[in-house]
Amino acid sequence: MKNSFVALLTVTVAAAGVVAGQWWSSRQHSAATATPTSAETAKAGPAARRILYYRNPMGLPDTSPTPKKDPMGMDYIPVYEGEEPESTSGAPQVRISAEKVQKMGVRTEAAALRPLGRVVRASGRVEPDERRVYAVTSKFEGYVERLHVNATGQPVARGQALFEVYSPELVSAQREYAIAAQGVRALAGAGGDAAAGMRQLAESSLLRLRNWDIPPDQVEALARTGEIRRTVTFRSPVSGIVTEKKAVQGMRFMPGETLYQVTDLGAVWVIADVFEQDIGSLKRGARATVRIDAYPERTFSGTVTYVYPTLNAQTRTIPVRLELANPGHLLKPAMFAQVELAAADTRPVLAVPDSAVIDSGTRRIVLVQVGEGRFEPREVKTGARSDTHVQVLEGVREGEQVVVAANFLIDAESNLKAAVGALAAHAGHAAPGPSAVPASGPAATGAAAHAGHAGHAAPPPAAGAPASVGHRAEGIVEDVDAKTGSLSLNHGPVPTLRWPAMTMEFKVANESLLRDLKPGTKVRFEFVEREPGEWVITSVSRM
Repeated sequence: MKNSFVALLTVTVAAAGVVAGQWWSSRQHSAATATPTSAETAKAGPAARRILYYRNPMGLPDTSPTPKKDPMGMDYIPVYEGEEPESTSGAPQVRISAEKVQKMGVRTEAAALRPLGRVVRASGRVEPDERRVYAVTSKFEGYVERLHVNATGQPVARGQALFEVYSPELVSAQREYAIAAQGVRALAGAGGDAAAGMRQLAESSLLRLRNWDIPPDQVEALARTGEIRRTVTFRSPVSGIVTEKKAVQGMRFMPGETLYQVTDLGAVWVIADVFEQDIGSLKRGARATVRIDAYPERTFSGTVTYVYPTLNAQTRTIPVRLELANPGHLLKPAMFAQVELAAADTRPVLAVPDSAVIDSGTRRIVLVQVGEGRFEPREVKTGARSDTHVQVLEGVREGEQVVVAANFLIDAESNLKAAVGALAAHAGHAAPGPSAVPASGPAATGAAAHAGHAGHAAPPPAAGAPASVGHRAEGIVEDVDAKTGSLSLNHGPVPTLRWPAMTMEFKVANESLLRDLKPGTKVRFEFVEREPGEWVITSVSRM
């Protein structure tokens, strides 16, 4: 019995040992699977990196999705995920802390589709309605006997007497008609050709008087009484203002000569000079608001009735005609007018607030928020404008957040960082201060990323310290141009940019750097990229 119990205890202990061994082995296997060695990590790390695109080896804003060579035969440099020095659009990003963003008062708004209802502003002038201008002329020769209206600018009513004229031709025609009318009455009871001929003579005389615009009442009185009047009175054809008076009492006039001009100013025109870039948005029937300097508290409403087909080559403007009512004759010809034309466009277009566009005169920039505290400058092509928004034709997509407030501060911040970075490079690639934010990617590795020259390795950067912003190389001076501040160097390879040995021209940050340099001098130099494609030497020393 005792031996059986000992045997059973032995078997139990052995089984427990086997189970414990299997558990320990599985723990070791899991740990080995979950935590690879540093060598395995280093081996697998580069293989897991993904190439985003390939950038120009000379630092130009040119990228390619596939490997290629530049015109000099240099390979484009791959940019891996997490190491991109620029955004995929080719523009450097500006990084600002969340605290500074809040202090600067940065506000963003999404680029969206919206109709641009806008107002076109133009200058104009008041002119008489050409359809309301009347000339008073005579169709026969005569003399001015008496003036009833003898001053320019005098208001007249329709049918009001203007002047009286005497004409020998008119007196002769009246006498001829009176005799013919008397003959018709005498031969009224007789028949035959004599009576018919007399009627034809009377009708032709009457027709000549009517063609000379003799008033009908005077013709009727002449036919009824046979009394010949020596003078004829000319009356105003319309109510208006005498805008031109050539008649002088006693003067002789010829047929067709204009003696008076009367203008009805109850309605006037305003001719607005619209710039050619705005003419495409104007149509007939558009409403217009007119302001006159003489009446600053009043506005006048009108309608676009005609867009002239000609352009003034000197002012690059096109005349647009507006029609306005003129009660009380407040609007006077030749007055200066400020015109606002409604140019509503119902087509939705991609637009951003006008405060989002930074216009330098040569190009237009919009800051796009691509992440928390990260902003990307984009060059855009703009189109039509409204009072608050501007159309974007290229450079921004719908839904992207653009900076509408403090964008000038962000632009100034980025320029300051670039200046501080270049200053730090000129001082010997010292670590930038807290106010300077170094560039990222291959261009930011600087001298700390490659071996030194003349057999001396560059010291590695301290843990957590940012990389230098410049690059180092050695070369031989080919040419020195003190006037342009440039230096031509035949330099060796530049590891930080993956450049091969070649001859190229550099700008110098200071003319003093060219002192004591002559063709054939071996030098060691440092340089930075001030602008895309512009390489500037910040320090140089003889070897």
